[in-house]
Amino acid sequence: MAEQIEILWATLEDAIEILALQKLAYQSEAQIYSDWTIPPLLQTAEEIRNEFGTYTFLKAISGHSIVGSVRTRTTETTCYIGRLIVHPKWQNRDGTRLMTEVEVMHRDVARFELFTGSDSIKNLHLYHKLGYQEFRREPLSNKVELVYLEKITIDKQA
Repeated sequence: MAEQIEILWATLEDAIEILALQKLAYQSEAQIYSDWTIPPLLQTAEEIRNEFGTYTFLKAISGHSIVGSVRTRTTETTCYIGRLIVHPKWQNRDGTRLMTEVEVMHRDVARFELFTGSDSIKNLHLYHKLGYQEFRREPLSNKVELVYLEKITIDKQA
């Protein structure tokens, strides 16, 4: 029988576990770019705790462990999605569920925006599959180019 995943709101008490998962999940991104100085790997406990003041965090739980997370912040018209992370054991199945939950949770916004690295093929595939389209690129470093994607909600296009 497949393990059950529950998606819940994360709390400040989850910050350290989410940070540890983030550092594990982003190892594959660091390998893609041969760059272990990407921001998710350098984030500190204090920084992630501070983000709980401006971001809403979701967590995917299996048993008593956090196996995925995503954070969002919204303006009047846009939901900014950041750091979708999934434990390597759970990749290719729970990122979609977290993204779907974000979109349901913020169904009143006109658009969703996120970014990923230009060589992060799996991420780009997921986001394109979910209806996100590229609208801008910019360098993060001499090794990493960020691809910004957006999804305009159908309800707000009219």
